[in-house]
Amino acid sequence: MRYLHTMIRITDIDASLDFFCNKLGLKQVRRFESEQGRYTLIFLAAANDETTGTNDRAPLIELTYNWDPEEYKGGRNFGHLAYEVDDIYATCQQLIDKGVTINRPPRDGNMAFIKSPDGISIELLQKGTAKPKAEPWASMANTGSW
Repeated sequence: MRYLHTMIRITDIDASLDFFCNKLGLKQVRRFESEQGRYTLIFLAAANDETTGTNDRAPLIELTYNWDPEEYKGGRNFGHLAYEVDDIYATCQQLIDKGVTINRPPRDGNMAFIKSPDGISIELLQKGTAKPKAEPWASMANTGSW
């Protein structure tokens, strides 16, 4: 058995692609539209998995957009997506600079949480060992839920 992807339902393709691609840095590796099923599937890979996402089927995010409006409830009860990052502090600062709220700052130098436009929690984990605690992160409070 091999992990392939996580599917999350989205309500706005443009807002979701802006968040996942422009802000978080994922890459769209394929897209499928079904007129009969009335949905669009968009598969995203982390930058380091972009090639394997199309060739060897690395773990992907599948954004599912249903053409007929539905109200989705989820977010925290969904669980979360998790990504390893090279520098937790630099990543969080880049996200803040792009207008993303850091819901759980990396006070421990290891872990932070953000949310997608549809309320999906995303965990960011420091690659390797935790970075030394540093300001402003060490004293930053949580914002909302994560």
